[in-house]
Amino acid sequence: MKKIKIGETDLNVAPINLGGNVFGWTLDEKKSFEILDAFTDKGFNFIDTADMYSYWVDGGEGGQSETIIGNWLKKSGKRNDIVLATKVGGETGVHPVDTSKKHILEAVDKSLQRLQTDHIDLYYTHFDDEKTPVEETLEAYDEIIKAGKVRYIAASNISPDRLEASFAASEKNGLPKYQALQPHYNLLERADYEAKYAPLADKYNLTVFPYWSLASGFLTGKYRSEDDLGKSVRGDSVKKYLNEKGLGVLKALDQVSEKHNTTQATVSLAWLMAQTHIGAPIASATSERHLGTLFEAPKLKLDQEDLQLLDKASK
Repeated sequence: MKKIKIGETDLNVAPINLGGNVFGWTLDEKKSFEILDAFTDKGFNFIDTADMYSYWVDGGEGGQSETIIGNWLKKSGKRNDIVLATKVGGETGVHPVDTSKKHILEAVDKSLQRLQTDHIDLYYTHFDDEKTPVEETLEAYDEIIKAGKVRYIAASNISPDRLEASFAASEKNGLPKYQALQPHYNLLERADYEAKYAPLADKYNLTVFPYWSLASGFLTGKYRSEDDLGKSVRGDSVKKYLNEKGLGVLKALDQVSEKHNTTQATVSLAWLMAQTHIGAPIASATSERHLGTLFEAPKLKLDQEDLQLLDKASK
């Protein structure tokens, strides 16, 4: 399987990034282990989580996902085979968005303890509090990189201006640079990334790992009317897509998936992979059947007719 090099790092990842947000939320530890085993047994090596997952279950600090992944890493012995990404700074039930040095230095140790590892391969600024000087945030990262706790850093929900300021501060002060970007990007959410962030990915050689790649499951095609919203705990979050554009995208996905004898989800991920700068779309799975649709995506090569049809429907 062809691997993707992340930015200017020595990290090489398979073209699907397994989202760990469901671990400790819709999946218990036993089922999570089954998903992680099946994913890695197929040669995929990139796992994404965050310190805040899944605080919404009990309104606490979070950490359930990291804990499950840590237990799995210990049981499986696969830590050296995995590129492990987690995040800091997100809001939970007990603390607000925080990218201060104090918070980062405390949070990284908690993540390492839960993950049962001595280092994190890719550490994201999950959300930006927009008040901590970017230099302070980067100085914290510099400290934990030098301590061997983190290898490289990346950015997720940061404004274009603050992202630019971060690169300027890195250059001026010899501080670590973000190597990857994790934006909200999929067939139904294109405008913000393509207008504001794609030029920065190009300028700074950022590898892009889109989250909500399947629009909370809408792009799987299982939500066609309001009657379908009760099919999962995510139903309410896709109601906004039940409009002319959303249904038009599903129609295009139906056409392309039928042509290639595959699923709408596989086509949606293949479309992302065909876009410039995209490394590995992030997608979660709650069953081995779901994983199968992810595994097929890197094999599917959409032709120009497919891409034009999807582009027209999703603009």
